[in-house]
Amino acid sequence: MSSTALSSNALEQTALEQTLTSRAPAALDMALLCARVGEDNKGKNILVLDMRGITPLYDFFVILTGTSRRQIHTLAEEIDAVLRAEGQERLSISGYQASRWVVQDYGDVVVHVFDQEARDYYGLEDLWSDAPRVDWRHG
Repeated sequence: MSSTALSSNALEQTALEQTLTSRAPAALDMALLCARVGEDNKGKNILVLDMRGITPLYDFFVILTGTSRRQIHTLAEEIDAVLRAEGQERLSISGYQASRWVVQDYGDVVVHVFDQEARDYYGLEDLWSDAPRVDWRHG
């Protein structure tokens, strides 16, 4: 391999690392904001998982539980409204009609709002038990 190809690869790697590093604080802030909005709207058992060392698809999971269909809708809608006000666009939403597990994808952050039965059944925090837990109350 030529030195030009090596330096080109090194530059690409450096650019990728800078992108990932600069993106991480914004993603963390967004995840912490989601958790706080969940708490403000009486979400239960709120958990933020740092997925950065586990998957390249997203940086953080925010997992919380609602106690009723109405509250699950409120949690999903309030989180989306706050993030939209911050300039974040929701890329997709799934499960809103069934209201047992609503998943909102914001790219670097994925928000999961469960009812208790679905949360127990799917056990995301057990599935991703190797993901570090973020102390969202103290940022």
